Amino acid sequence: MNEKWLTIVIPALNEEDAIGSTISRSLEAREEICQAADLDGVEIIVVSDGSTDKTAEIAQSFDDVQVIVFDDNQGYGAAIKEGWRRGRGDLVGFLDADGTCDPRFFANLCKTAQDENADITLGSRLGADSQMPAIRKAGNRMFAFLLGLLCGRKVTDTASGMRVVRRSALKHLYPLPDGLHFTPAMSARALMNDLRIIEIPMKYEERIGESKLSALWDGFRFLRAIGEGVLCYRPEKIFLTGFSICMLFILVLAAYPTEFYFQNQRLEEWMIYRFVVCQFIGSLGITLLLASALANRMALLSSRRDESIGFWSSVVASLFTGKSLFVMVTLFSGLSIGFLWPGIVEFATSGKITLHWSRLIAGAFTLFTVMQALIFFVLMKVVAIWSIEQLSIEKSTFDPTQKESLEILNKKHQKLTSMAETSQQLMK
Repeated sequence: MNEKWLTIVIPALNEEDAIGSTISRSLEAREEICQAADLDGVEIIVVSDGSTDKTAEIAQSFDDVQVIVFDDNQGYGAAIKEGWRRGRGDLVGFLDADGTCDPRFFANLCKTAQDENADITLGSRLGADSQMPAIRKAGNRMFAFLLGLLCGRKVTDTASGMRVVRRSALKHLYPLPDGLHFTPAMSARALMNDLRIIEIPMKYEERIGESKLSALWDGFRFLRAIGEGVLCYRPEKIFLTGFSICMLFILVLAAYPTEFYFQNQRLEEWMIYRFVVCQFIGSLGITLLLASALANRMALLSSRRDESIGFWSSVVASLFTGKSLFVMVTLFSGLSIGFLWPGIVEFATSGKITLHWSRLIAGAFTLFTVMQALIFFVLMKVVAIWSIEQLSIEKSTFDPTQKESLEILNKKHQKLTSMAETSQQLMK
């Protein structure tokens, strides 16, 4: 029978004031954690991340603790990953060394992970009794809101420093960064890859010693980590969000001219400015929509996308393939001809054009949309060809004894072959 262990990694950089207390409390909590989560054991690994004080010496004075010493500072995330690599637990966790979190809370996290079959359980530090500084609390709420907006799933604390992760879930999370933005990057990748995350409110104490966090620089890195997580798993989310914003602007700008036209059957000359702006924003919106569909297809190259694909992303991608794309190109071509044809005929017969500017702007927009769609079609064709060639190479060099991975390759090959065949039919 396989034993169930929890590996707790404590990354520490110059934490001589708090590390001893944190280790002692962690050792004392082992029995409670094992009983609560029905574990066979808990191992504690301290990683001194280039500390120049007595952090490593204090940690090494404890007999039941494994200590890893980095000669140079490699980063918060690098310390955690190295501890996980050397650990034996099928559940892996980490705990900040600054005394802000109670190690006994691992009992709740591990029990919830077991009972709820969660991939990640984390302690949310934003409860009513949290002693987190106001500026950090505000920043965490902002990051949580942004991540929830992009991925459609709610999380309250994107950067919690106390978590438990199933080792089997790490393959869906890696690669993760080495720095302090390790935690928001993990949150973003977990949410985007549809891993099961459960948050449990926990008490958060004021830290011992000086904080290593820079509100400005690390805040920027947190935002970048969230953005990279979205680009890795759901790049189309960013483009769809941009498209939605563009459509909202157009609705606001076009509302009054539309109402005025239906009431008076004419447009005022000053409205040309709104039409030009709407044309620009509309063209940008179409570009973002097409980019969303293309990103959706490109993301299928990653095996991490096989398990879950967003509903709206799939709908948008399907609108720009095969017959749907052909219908859209035909419709917009017809509209462009309808808007511009009277001016073309007038110019051919009289050498002059008196076509109203509104028809010219509308015709230019629809014609430009047709050009965008045709370029998009060519790019989709390129992606399909490259994808099939790459998968063919992978299959030819693949070890046939790994049946599960081979089935994944076959499934992906069928999807991309179908996409390429659809493109070829449309080309004909």
